[in-house]
Amino acid sequence: MSIAAEHKTSVISDYRRHDTDAGSPEVQIAILTTRIAELTEHLKEHRKDFASRRGLLMMVGKRNRLLRYLARTKREQYLELIKRLGLRK
Repeated sequence: MSIAAEHKTSVISDYRRHDTDAGSPEVQIAILTTRIAELTEHLKEHRKDFASRRGLLMMVGKRNRLLRYLARTKREQYLELIKRLGLRK
């Protein structure tokens, strides 16, 4: 399940650091969060889609690794990002 190109472009423009940024950890985490939300909705409807469930688990793991990296290297940006995305309590 991929997200639409226009939606992905808007997510990138919201979370990028500078004009040509498309691959910073913040952008990657935001894109993964969007994909995870859409895939979660898909799995609520299609409960036996185990291949998509595996993909969801892999995306969640990748997002967690990126979040740990960001927390370790740039603590303030990590705190701001999880607040904007609403990931932690």
